[in-house]
Amino acid sequence: MSHELGRLEDLPKDYVQDLRDLNLVPLWPSLRGVLPPNIPNRQTQATHWPYQTLRPLLIKAGELTPIEKAERRVLVLANPGHGLEKMQASAAIYLGMQLLMPGEWAPSHRHTPNAVRMIVEGEGAYTTVDGEKCPMSRGDLILTPTGLWHEHGHDGTEPVIWLDVLDLPLVYYMETSYHVNGDRQTVVPGRGDKQYAHGGVVPTKVFERSKKAYPMLRYAWSDAKAALETLAADDELLEQVQVTYTNPETGTDAENILGFYALMLRPGQTLRLPARSPAQVFHVIEGSVKAQITNSNFTIVAADTCCAPGYEAVTLVNLQQDKATFLFIADESPLHRKLGVYENRG
Repeated sequence: MSHELGRLEDLPKDYVQDLRDLNLVPLWPSLRGVLPPNIPNRQTQATHWPYQTLRPLLIKAGELTPIEKAERRVLVLANPGHGLEKMQASAAIYLGMQLLMPGEWAPSHRHTPNAVRMIVEGEGAYTTVDGEKCPMSRGDLILTPTGLWHEHGHDGTEPVIWLDVLDLPLVYYMETSYHVNGDRQTVVPGRGDKQYAHGGVVPTKVFERSKKAYPMLRYAWSDAKAALETLAADDELLEQVQVTYTNPETGTDAENILGFYALMLRPGQTLRLPARSPAQVFHVIEGSVKAQITNSNFTIVAADTCCAPGYEAVTLVNLQQDKATFLFIADESPLHRKLGVYENRG
């Protein structure tokens, strides 16, 4: 039996026009496009955004556009496979580098997409999320989940820059993306990163269940790095030294669409990550690494970011022979698992 399908041009033009007049489309000419054999069609390309070339342009944006005119001063890390105008790094991931200058305040708003901030450079800034003031330091991860009010302020003396990671492409595709502006928040006492700082030991009130869907909003890099180093020292044979950012009350992913992780590469280590269905983003917190993604080889150093499509293995080589390298990873795994399409092809 032939598997060749009929083409649109094989159909009479008047028949095709009759279909279009009724908002109808024949499936068979496009069937292999939407259901290809064995592996999906992917627009996401392996892409590298070097921080040292990006940073001067972001600082220039700070000179050209005051925060009052920008609200959020961001350069989007767009994947060319999706088209720059779509402003997405993968099918479900948006990336942006955001700048806040000393004395600036980015006003309070809330929106439907989930967001996180991975702090790249600087001290003295903070994000207030749902009344909780979260200080920003290099390598910290701060959540701004769907629907929560958040704003950014800066009491320091030098520029502060962070990497935004949102599930905006998915939420926009679903026609559910919008924002609401709000008033400056009143800071409330208590911080989740203090209450839930120690794994395995949580406030007793957890058994009554907090009313907060996201009890922990700031994940300090000092804690995550210590966890990785302890994990590596405890098991010298462990190949993939990695931790997952989770909700401390439920043990589930920190947010419900994208997954977030910290990875440690031992000195000189080569690590092959298996081909899995979700696309991945890699951001170097400390050190330098060679990333082999499809037919591309990137040297990514501290503050650099790169993207890998799904269904492709990724090989990471620590270029430091005497020191560990640490990476932040974001991927689409929680979404894929919820949809039942998650695959690990090894």
